[in-house]
Amino acid sequence: QCYGGHQFGNWAGQLGDGRAITLGEVLVEGQRWELQLKGAGKTPYSRFADGRAVLRSSLREYLCSEAMAALGVPTTRALSLALTGTVVVRDQFYQGDPRPEPGAVVCRVAPSFLRIGSLELPASRGDLELMRRIAEYAIKHHFPDIADGAASASSGNLSSDAAVSDSDAERYTQLLASTVRSNAELVAHWQTIGFVHGVLNTDNTSLLGLTIDYGPYGFLDAYDPSYTPNTTDLPGRRYCYAKQPMVILWNLLQLAQALAPLTGVPAAERELNKFRDIYDEAVGERWRIKLGLRSWTVEADTESLLTPLLELMAKHKIDFTNLFRSLSSSVHVDGADDASAVAQAAFEQLCERDVLGDDVVSQPETSSSWRAWLSRYASRLMSERDGSSSSSGGGGGEAWHDRERRASMDAANPKYILRNYLAQQAIERAERGDDALLRELEAVLRRPYDEQPEFNHLTARPPAWAQRPGVCVNSCSS
Repeated sequence: QCYGGHQFGNWAGQLGDGRAITLGEVLVEGQRWELQLKGAGKTPYSRFADGRAVLRSSLREYLCSEAMAALGVPTTRALSLALTGTVVVRDQFYQGDPRPEPGAVVCRVAPSFLRIGSLELPASRGDLELMRRIAEYAIKHHFPDIADGAASASSGNLSSDAAVSDSDAERYTQLLASTVRSNAELVAHWQTIGFVHGVLNTDNTSLLGLTIDYGPYGFLDAYDPSYTPNTTDLPGRRYCYAKQPMVILWNLLQLAQALAPLTGVPAAERELNKFRDIYDEAVGERWRIKLGLRSWTVEADTESLLTPLLELMAKHKIDFTNLFRSLSSSVHVDGADDASAVAQAAFEQLCERDVLGDDVVSQPETSSSWRAWLSRYASRLMSERDGSSSSSGGGGGEAWHDRERRASMDAANPKYILRNYLAQQAIERAERGDDALLRELEAVLRRPYDEQPEFNHLTARPPAWAQRPGVCVNSCSS
């Protein structure tokens, strides 16, 4: 595919798939799937590159796209991973140190690989006819909820001053609205599982709201809002965890500007301005479920529970995934009438499981802060246990006991994620011809919310060596 894009906030002009070759589309039970080979060789858009990919990046895409699907995150999928038997030379960190690596190809599939840059490029050239043809294709094949009907100017040239009918303008506005909503909900999902894309250029932002183009991504280990997994992003951290929602909004602004000749500026602005409310609702609902609450008031609960918790986690470098997973089984309020006692018992369990580190346990002021938060949390759970919570949204009014709460929380808080160091271990072993860890991770990550106690070792916090470049932080090198 040919497309353009803004990269790190700057217009990069024409880009296109430099190492992805579309094989075609298939219909499976009414679902359209586009198949691409990534890393199979040069394309018309490879420029000075060879179009090849290495095992390192291919294995990462293969594992993560399937892991994200199992987590319930909208994503492209990986159908297969194959070694090519050839050697590919890459300078992984662009430091003048090229090395030979084993080549590989991923067959990736998605309903469509259309992205914001697909519409940006014709818009940048003033080619409204091509932009309209792309929009019409997207609506016909991928947005069935948008009203049918051939565009009034679907054939012939559409000049820059040609009028767009009101009915067509509405359809293009609905296309923009759908993309705004799906991407707002997508980034809400990323934020609440600790996923950081790493290179959120507009050419890597899906028109369908899918996680697309797995490059230097990473999952949060210790909670760090400034974490970026991309070496190229380190100076400004434009694409760090905390900034992802605003970057997606900025990317959608570029889409709105591209589509404005078809939708009209007021309609484009109206749909773009809905992003914040859609995102706040989606992310608030996900935090509510992660914390095991029946109801959620955005301002009050964010201020009293969520923000203080995340601040404590950041200050003490608490593992994001393990903390949220452990809350469900550490805080027991059935039969309790003293929130402080519940908090003390929960604190001891979290320490015993090594979810809270030694610095938390050994410092009285720090441990007191955690007990205070756990006490507020227990009080809130006790009020919902008795059906007396007055917060709005998500339910309330009925008793909410430990068993039901734990089941709800465990279905929203994964036990297993593709930890950065585990992916690196799988890569190093696969490069030696040993795919056992790759197969193990593939199997475990298909059921990320299940206990699978025989794989508890895969929940361990990263070892010290994982801080080196190429593990928690990667480049865009293929």
